[in-house]
This record gives sequence, C-alpha cells and structure tokens, in this order.
Amino acid sequence: MSPGSPLSPLDVACGLVFGEDDAAPKLPPPLPGGPRAVLEAAVVEALARPPCLVSFSGGRDSSAVLALAAHVARREGFDAPIPATNCFPDAASSDELDWQERVVRHLGLGDWERVFLKDELDSVGPIAQETMRRHGLLWPFNAYFHVPLLRRAARGSLLTGVGGDEALATSQWARVRMVSRGAVRPRLRDVLSVALALAPKPLKIPFIRRRRIPANAFPWLQEDAQRAAENAAAAEAASEPLRWRLGIEWKRRLRHMEVSLESLQSLAAAEDVTIANPLSDRRLWAALASLSGQERFQSRTEAMRRYFGDLLPESILVRSTKASFDEVFWNRHSRAFAQSWNGDGVDPGVVNVEALRREWTSPAPNPRSFLLAQAAWLNSPSSPDVAPNKVDQRVGSGV
Repeated sequence: MSPGSPLSPLDVACGLVFGEDDAAPKLPPPLPGGPRAVLEAAVVEALARPPCLVSFSGGRDSSAVLALAAHVARREGFDAPIPATNCFPDAASSDELDWQERVVRHLGLGDWERVFLKDELDSVGPIAQETMRRHGLLWPFNAYFHVPLLRRAARGSLLTGVGGDEALATSQWARVRMVSRGAVRPRLRDVLSVALALAPKPLKIPFIRRRRIPANAFPWLQEDAQRAAENAAAAEAASEPLRWRLGIEWKRRLRHMEVSLESLQSLAAAEDVTIANPLSDRRLWAALASLSGQERFQSRTEAMRRYFGDLLPESILVRSTKASFDEVFWNRHSRAFAQSWNGDGVDPGVVNVEALRREWTSPAPNPRSFLLAQAAWLNSPSSPDVAPNKVDQRVGSGV
C-alpha cells in the first residue's frame, strides 16, 4: 500500500472497499429538468474537448452514455463521440461484439476505435505494473483497464459508464417501500422484511451477516480478518436508510464510489485527458434523490427505459447479462507470479499465505484476491518486471 493511500489493510486483503466517506461532499440542490436533462449537461464538457472517446463495452451503462453523447453531439453541433473498446480475441468470455455492433449500428456512428490486446491487462502485467509504479495501489484493482483508452484520448476527453450499477440499481428495501405505499399486495414473508428494515442497525448487522454474507467468502484471510471483512460488509448493508432520498444520499457517500472515481481521475490527469462519469455525477444523484414517489423507478430496466428508451434498442435496455474479464485479468503474468511467489509483500497477520497460494494457483482464482496480488507484487523486492507488449490498435469504420 502506497503512502497516503485511501485503502485500509482490510480493503487490500479482501479486495473490497467498505463503509461511508465522512468527508464526501453533500449532494447539490437539484437542477431543473430531472435526471435526463442533468445527464445531457454532464456530457457537454467532454464533447467540448475533442476527441471525445467513450469507454464502450456494449453493456447497458456504457451503451447509455454513448447513446446520450451521440444525441447531444448531434443536437449541439459537436463532433460525434468515438466509441473506444478494449478487445480480447483470445478471451471468449469477454466477447461482446454482437452487443457492441447492435449499439454502434443503431446510433449510426462511423468511427469505432478498437484496441486489440492479449495479456497486457493482466493484473500484474505491463500496464498494471506501470500504473502501480506511477500511482501506487489503486482501487478497483482493474482501474488501469482504461489506460489504453485514455492514451488514445490524449489532450481530449473520455466518457465512462462508471456509476451506473449504483445510480440505477434498486434498493434492498425497494419492496418494503412498495408494501408501505400499498403499491403491491403484501406477502407473509414481507413481515420479516419490514421488521428488518425498521430495526436498529445493531440488530440488523448479525441478521444480514448470517443470511446474506456467504460463509468463507475470503478463504485466503486469517480467521479474525475474515470475520472483520464479513462484519464490515454486513455493517455497510445495515446502514442503508429506508427512505428513498436518504438512501440515494447514503449510496453516493460510500467509500467505494469515491475511491474508484479518484483512481480514474488520477489516471486521466496523467494522460492530459478530461474524464467524465455522467452516471456518477453528483448533479444526477441530486436529481434522483428529489424524484417524487410517482417518478421513482422500481427496477434497473425501468430506469433504462425511462432515461434512455428513445436512444437505444429495447434489447439493450432490458439486457441482464455481462461479459467476464477474469481470464484477462488473471493471465500468464499473474499465473507466473503466483507460481514463483515466496509469501513476500502481504501481512501474515491478516493473510493466510498458504491459503492465498492455493487460491492463486487454482483454476479460477477469486477476483477479490487480485488487488492483494498487486499489493504483493508492489511490496515484494523480488517481483519480476515484464516488458510491455506491442498493442494492436485498429480503427473501425463502423458496422
């Protein structure tokens, strides 16, 4: 862990960032026009600094941001945004080409920048190593995923879909709210849900830990550290307020949001790029918090239809699947590091070294352990450097 890092030893050991950021600014007063108007305003700064690239995977969030940027660019007379995609031909589980082509074709975009990679984005590969030397340990562990795209946007801007999972997701108390408003017919099990939602936080924590936190979720941790991680996860869930507005404000204060955005900002600044994350914009969250009861969405798909239904095909709006990049992040560099690792670079009071070695040498290591691999590499004097590979960049002409 580098000096001044916002990550605690427990964050690094379990690969997750828990709790609220007490220093996070409050949400601003809501602007007129609602969430859609705020989202459109949020992309203008990026469009005004061309070239404006959009980190585009084909998932719902990046597709929404790309569609929004294309819509605003046409209306306001900006250059069209350029979708930019990291492609991994050797990683079948990451293949999103069909979804990507649907979106690019639907939006009528002519340029599409695709960066073809092999093992360069391994969690201890050349780009990750360079990033750690420059910035120290960042969270999430795969923040460096945007580096190839940032370099192609140098002196311009990059839009991302970061924050969509949080901004457009429903609350764990969504059904309780609907029951309390009479919007749905109560079921017998709703009694327990309502009681839990109304219970004091100290009573919620043990229940949530038993019912919702998987046992042995972090098998590479020492027993005390594993218990601490499970308690931290339960305490965070137990902290979510029942009321809509308070719940939105609480979610935007979570440390993982602040830490991830700070990581992206550091990476963008190093490449002289303006980075914008419209779905994380505090003005959007203020608009969401101020929605009336009738305006509030009850599902992710409902939110997508409401705010992007005029911009994207229905198949994208309702999509529930996502690509997996685990085999990209745990590739030959990580496997070689795991095989040669002598236990250096981790705290044996927190980490069970032999259990971690078993995890890393298993066929499919848990991605939550990848940040710990980076910490071990960064803190181990014997860690090998890897030479950067040539990156194959191709610019498509649309589909």
